[in-house]
Order: sequence, then C-alpha cells, then structure tokens
Amino acid sequence: MSGTEKSSTKTPADFLKSIRGRPVVVKLNSGVDYRGILACLDGYMNIAMEQTEEYVNGQLKNKYGDAFIRGNNVLYISTSKRTLAEGA
Repeated sequence: MSGTEKSSTKTPADFLKSIRGRPVVVKLNSGVDYRGILACLDGYMNIAMEQTEEYVNGQLKNKYGDAFIRGNNVLYISTSKRTLAEGA
C-alpha cells in the first residue's frame, strides 16, 4: 500500500519542476497578478517569466516580454490555461 501512496504523493518541488515552461499565474502579496510562461525559478522563489502580463484588480495593465519577480513578494504560483487567461 505504501508503494501506491508514494507514487501519488507530490512534493511542492515536484510541482514546481513539472510546471516549468507552462503558463502560470503568480500572485504577489500586493494583490497584483502576473500571468505568463514560467521560464525558471530558484530556491528563494525568485521567478523568471516570459510573455508576461500584469493584472491589477483583474484588469490587464501591462505586457512585458520577460519579467523577473523577487521571491519574497510571491504569495502563490498557480497553473493556468493560457486560453482562459487571454480570454479574460
């Protein structure tokens, strides 16, 4: 039984490795969202993103080619479906 539990258990590190190169939403402590492709991140949760869009109160405010977000500002990282993000 522990074999099946072990195979279905994912750590946060596993999740972060699996979403590299995929569309994500990064929510900051200030409430601002950044949506784009996760390029890379480090152990301090510093994040590099590509094709980044900045949303304030749900409204698109800016578009950036590449963005770097300092890890201590990050509230959470979530996967997103790019088509839904673009349609919103």
